[in-house]
Amino acid sequence: MDEMEWTQRQPKLEDLRVGLISWAGSYLTYEPYKNMVTATAKGLGRRQTWEILVSNEHDTQAVVRLRSLQGLYVLCEADGSLCYDRPRTSHHGCFLLRFHRNGKWTLQCIISGRYLESDGQDVFCNSRVLSAYHMWTPRPALHAHVILYSPLHRCYARADPTLSRVWVDAPIPYLGECGFLLHFQDGCYHLESSTHCFLSHLDRLVSQPSTQTAFHMQVRPGGLVALSDGEGGMLYAQGPRLLLGLGSSPHRGEEWFILQHCPTWVSLRSRSRKFLSVIYDVEVYAASEHLTPMSLFQFESDNDNLTLQLRSANGCYLAQRRHRTVLANGHPLECDTFFRMHWNCGRIILQSPNRRFLGIAPNGLLMASVTIPGPNEEFGIRLANRPFLVLRGRYGYVGISPEHDLMQCNMDQPNCIHLLPCRQGIYHFQAQGGSFWSITSFGTFRPWGKFALNFCIELQGSNLLTVLAPNGFYMRSDRSGTLFADSEDITKECIWEF
Repeated sequence: MDEMEWTQRQPKLEDLRVGLISWAGSYLTYEPYKNMVTATAKGLGRRQTWEILVSNEHDTQAVVRLRSLQGLYVLCEADGSLCYDRPRTSHHGCFLLRFHRNGKWTLQCIISGRYLESDGQDVFCNSRVLSAYHMWTPRPALHAHVILYSPLHRCYARADPTLSRVWVDAPIPYLGECGFLLHFQDGCYHLESSTHCFLSHLDRLVSQPSTQTAFHMQVRPGGLVALSDGEGGMLYAQGPRLLLGLGSSPHRGEEWFILQHCPTWVSLRSRSRKFLSVIYDVEVYAASEHLTPMSLFQFESDNDNLTLQLRSANGCYLAQRRHRTVLANGHPLECDTFFRMHWNCGRIILQSPNRRFLGIAPNGLLMASVTIPGPNEEFGIRLANRPFLVLRGRYGYVGISPEHDLMQCNMDQPNCIHLLPCRQGIYHFQAQGGSFWSITSFGTFRPWGKFALNFCIELQGSNLLTVLAPNGFYMRSDRSGTLFADSEDITKECIWEF
């Protein structure tokens, strides 16, 4: 069978959401208990996150509605006030969205012709004369660990720490170097590589963020973004090697990238410590002692029912075939490509559609033949493209605050957790300064421990995980902002986006 061409998947809904920042630096916020919209929040949370529903888009403008995560809309009333509800007519809640050269957006009510504006606290539509008070800055609300895909070149951006450059030359984003941290600060964005260097205006990676690493971002509905230096230079791939750098003459829209959450790639090891690998085009064996690109699989999981698809670097999915063999020749919508996952102390057990469990035959071939799983059906799993974790929970990112000595879980900007693999599924958590995470008797965390502790990671979705802490409890977020490990069961507060 010929290899399937690697295809860029459509952006997920969560990749398309934005926050809208007013001229005063506050975010458009829905107040669910007051049936109103304000602009008082200083950070981007769930109530500041909006889906941009496009009904008609053309070049520099589009007709849109703003929908919250609760499913209700921003609605402009006849007196210029705003409410938060469901549209009563086909045009109720529709705005003409215009994209401005400085990256700002304006939203003009279709019915009244008045612009959405804020006085720094309240939000309303009163004026038909455009001014600076009507400008809104869109901020992508997706997780900060992202990849950049060029639709024109059909490749992903890749940091090269050896040459301190970024190239747009990776056809498949399985490398850790394809992931970047997107930092938002003072209205600008900084791109940090997996080795913690920053892309600069000089087309090189540098060790520290500065004004030379700050980029302005233009955002379009659908996940498209373009980065510029604010002085006419646009970031796009240039030259025969597709170096990502600033230039003044992009062609055919080559300055536009699709911004997406960094996908999860994993490696799987059998009981004999051999990597599962695709060989002979489609056959899957546990035969290799060395990690190769064909030993990597994209982890795609349904968050609701714990079904899993594993996509190989050949572009195909693992699928159960005749005679209980498992081959890498499946297509995304085939029912035979969905496996149910079970966890046992950081090791994963996979159950095929015929209700049998995946294991390794004596010749090393991956088979679905056992009805009761044992040690031979347990696979060690390791994150392949994540040298670090950035965790986001219900109240924000996990990080260090200068105002607290305990780890917090309500930060607007994340701190990296460096992963030191210990055993399959078991990691040591290391802070950016080189010290280790420590745990107190109250189940809270400090980032300056001297000794490495064991944390067990279990994947719960394509970009979701739980962490079993050294005290035997699940790590969870808390409304107070303090990070705890005191949950016996997996609750919503225990699920972390990474």
